Amino acid sequence: MTGSEAPSSFRLAYVPGVTPSKWVRIWNERLPEIPLTLVQVTAAEAFGVLRDRGSGADAGFVRLPVDGPDLSAIPLYTETTVVVVPKDHLFAAVDEVTVDDLADEIVLDPLDSTLSWEKLPGQPARERPATTADAVELVAAGVGLLLVPQSLARLHHRRDLTYRPVPGAPESRVALSWSQDETTDLVEHLIGIVRGRTVNSTRGRPLPGRTAQGGRTAQTAQGAQGKSPGKAADGRRQPARGGSGSSAKPTRRSGSTGGGRGKPRRRS
Repeated sequence: MTGSEAPSSFRLAYVPGVTPSKWVRIWNERLPEIPLTLVQVTAAEAFGVLRDRGSGADAGFVRLPVDGPDLSAIPLYTETTVVVVPKDHLFAAVDEVTVDDLADEIVLDPLDSTLSWEKLPGQPARERPATTADAVELVAAGVGLLLVPQSLARLHHRRDLTYRPVPGAPESRVALSWSQDETTDLVEHLIGIVRGRTVNSTRGRPLPGRTAQGGRTAQTAQGAQGKSPGKAADGRRQPARGGSGSSAKPTRRSGSTGGGRGKPRRRS
């Protein structure tokens, strides 16, 4: 975005399990004139969408690592890894499950898994499920267990399943990512939002028609002042002016001197 070119919208991608509602709410409060469109993508699709300058996304919440040096990323938080089990499984009765506890269990490894294992614990299944959702169905059918970030276990929640944390397992990190060739003013504003900057922060670049603090430009403020005679741009009332440009003197009431301390008249 260059010069006075006005942005029209912003497309924000996110992978399953990520809940961007908090950041979207702040965006809508600060930039109500710029619609933000959410685009849900799979973990495998996310990086291609960020590279697509045509119908892709301006930025996205993804799972690390990013798949190339052309993408920038800001890590946001790390998720606990859990094992999804049937509610009547032995593991449902304990508070947590260790990696060693899984040694004799069939552990499913979906093709869209976001966890990086040197060696997946447990016994491998005959086939790899295509998706995490498919793997959850197999857990419910008693075929095996599933290791996923906690947000995905919540996303695919079922009444007949539960999950327990697995200390020592690889963890998934969620990050804000965007193409290095497309670091626009709007991307900078989103970075400020996810990093917790206030609306008055001067680190973000101002948008057209806004000051660095997010307010209106002087020209816009003057236009607003012209529509509301008697008030300054900041809303405070200006003192009344005489025709000669000097302040008008207050009119004295009859029967009193200035300041209201004159002697009362005598009755005739």
